[in-house]
Amino acid sequence: MKRAAGILLPISSLPSRYGIGCFSKSAYAFVDWLRDAGQTYWQILPLCPTGYGDSPYQSFSTFAGNPYFISLESLVEEGVLTAGECGSADFGGDSRRVDYEKLYRNRLPLLRKACERSRLAGNTDYEQFLAENHGWLADYALFMAVKDRFGGKPWTDWPAGIRLRQGEAMNELRRELQADVVFHQYLQYKFFQQWQALKDYANRQGIQMTGDIPIYVAMDSADAWANPELFQLNEEGRPTAVAGVPPDGFSAAGQLWGNPLYRWERHRETGYAWWVERLRRCFRLYDVTRIDHFRGFDAYYAIPAGDADAVNGHWEPGPGIAFFRKVEEVLGRHTVIAEDLGYVTDSVRKLVQESGFPGMKVLEFAFDSRDTGSANDYLPHNYTENCAAYTGTHDNETLTGWLNSITPEERQAVRAYLCDNWTPQRLLYWPLIALTMRSRAKTCIIPMQDYLGLDNESRMNHPSTVGANWTWRVKKTELTPELQQEIRGFTARFGRLP
Repeated sequence: MKRAAGILLPISSLPSRYGIGCFSKSAYAFVDWLRDAGQTYWQILPLCPTGYGDSPYQSFSTFAGNPYFISLESLVEEGVLTAGECGSADFGGDSRRVDYEKLYRNRLPLLRKACERSRLAGNTDYEQFLAENHGWLADYALFMAVKDRFGGKPWTDWPAGIRLRQGEAMNELRRELQADVVFHQYLQYKFFQQWQALKDYANRQGIQMTGDIPIYVAMDSADAWANPELFQLNEEGRPTAVAGVPPDGFSAAGQLWGNPLYRWERHRETGYAWWVERLRRCFRLYDVTRIDHFRGFDAYYAIPAGDADAVNGHWEPGPGIAFFRKVEEVLGRHTVIAEDLGYVTDSVRKLVQESGFPGMKVLEFAFDSRDTGSANDYLPHNYTENCAAYTGTHDNETLTGWLNSITPEERQAVRAYLCDNWTPQRLLYWPLIALTMRSRAKTCIIPMQDYLGLDNESRMNHPSTVGANWTWRVKKTELTPELQQEIRGFTARFGRLP
């Protein structure tokens, strides 16, 4: 891999019409903008449907796509919706924020109309899509149809016969909910059709799509419901232990994520078949795949189910390098970024090294006085070539917000490292971006908010909170030719042009 740069901007953050970024003309325009800015990578967040807290990391399916990303403009062009129907729907009036409640109430009914007006019978492309994706799609479509029937309740609260997938109950549901199952199959068909068209266009423009795969699935997901034997669930389908991270200098109670944990011994017995199919799909969807919480493959933190926080958890061994060797044996070698942040041990470092994947370096971590153990790993002069350097991620403060929130001592450490005592603090994000770009890291990814110098009002996520997360959007007026050329100049200056 040669030196290259990219921008982190979720699909939902695009300045598309109708309430949320999607696979519309705005997405294609952003590809062109990236190309002319001299970028190689467009990094996004998981494409899967958002679940609890509107988080793409708590999805109803790790295989499915988010139906909100389907372009209504394209459906109008197909003739299955009208511009009037789309224009009269209330998706929220704030161009800076996604209103997920209004999307749920008003976008899905439009998509249902589009499905009803589409001629699916005899559509060979649709039939081929169903056949190629039957392994996950049948369970997912039924899961969503049942979820709608029960008012959105999690599957763990469904009647026992359906919760435990007993034959007679399941057959009856399939008959009753056939139309709803077809609707959810249609949504996936249109999603992947439109995504593939966008990705193909991006690739033709020299832009590689960098996707993101969460290590865990959500408890309330088709994955856990349809494959309970692969997770640490009891006979009633309830989790016995859940995922999170232990207490540290950032959180005295740790982080309680609540995702079900894997039965790695069962996965091992099957040759990691479920994981192989999951990664096979990712490698088709993306040019580069970022694996979230990579350290969980070395050891994972298990918290007793029902605990209110992560204090009583303990570490268990993960599958280790044998897992990645099996995946490579079946699927071949692919471009992966290992998100090796958080509590990093020597065994985690060894796993990253053995895998050969580039790890991640986050500049903001380098100056945190609470982290005395690994801060030096994040100072740019210590970066190796085989890593991906970031100013911050979707889970961090924006650069400007971070500069405003750190202690005066930490801020002075930043200036001392930069040898810069004269740049106004409101503009200090530029030399920090330059610092990251000039590092030895082959790959450098900068969040769009950092290039815009936006404060924490534009932060994407506050981990372990539920609220106004995942809602930020960039405005079309912010994607100026002037910013584009500024970014291109940075990219050229530090040897990262394509």
